[in-house]
Amino acid sequence: MRKLCLLAALISPLACAQVVSVEPNSLMRLPNTASTLQLERLEVADYGTLLIPSNVIELTVGELRLGHEARIAIVPSEQALDMKVSRAQLSEGSLITARGAPGTYEKAARAGRNLNLQFKALSAPKLLVDARGGTGAPGFVGLDGGNGEDPGCTWGEAGHGFDGSNGSDGQPGAPGALVRLEVPREFPAELIKVNVAGGAGGPAGVGGKAGKGGKSKGCLVYRADGGKNGKAGADGQPGPVGAAGAVTVQRL
Repeated sequence: MRKLCLLAALISPLACAQVVSVEPNSLMRLPNTASTLQLERLEVADYGTLLIPSNVIELTVGELRLGHEARIAIVPSEQALDMKVSRAQLSEGSLITARGAPGTYEKAARAGRNLNLQFKALSAPKLLVDARGGTGAPGFVGLDGGNGEDPGCTWGEAGHGFDGSNGSDGQPGAPGALVRLEVPREFPAELIKVNVAGGAGGPAGVGGKAGKGGKSKGCLVYRADGGKNGKAGADGQPGPVGAAGAVTVQRL
């Protein structure tokens, strides 16, 4: 058994760990080699962050301690995360976050990750959970209009500038998560703060710039007039806000 554990430790330093500690002002990522993890003790020091990969769907912790402004950051995933804690002590400003990812030009925004959180014993000034949806992708910027040709003295007419194209609308924000909390019966309801708002809509795409008309030109016999400028493209509309998630609280 010791040989197997040593081999696993070479592959993943946390594979056989019963105690995981995150140093102050540092970031640690749990291994993504298994979908189910069990820890005897998990401690995240002040301003530290523990990252839980997307493939982890079940995390069981005997004792959890979060320092001042400490974070447990949960990577977005289509699968919910079940997190069960026997005893938890949370400091001021500590936070569990499962926010969705913002959209990009290549990818749509992602929803907040659904969570099932159970705390059999809980001591905290506040229980803060952030499971908002990601911000929508921005709209595409319109193309600039081309410039008109300058006049020549043999033909004498400048080209008009071309119109810029319209910017596209921003994409919708992603939905907030579904969060289910199980907390001790004596833990005050007013200390539970869970944010499952939908993500903000993506910003509007800016319209393309107007093309400039050809410049006027003085010739030997006459002066050629300049061409008219084109029109700037219209800006798009901001994307709509994503749908809000839901929170369910059950007393143990």
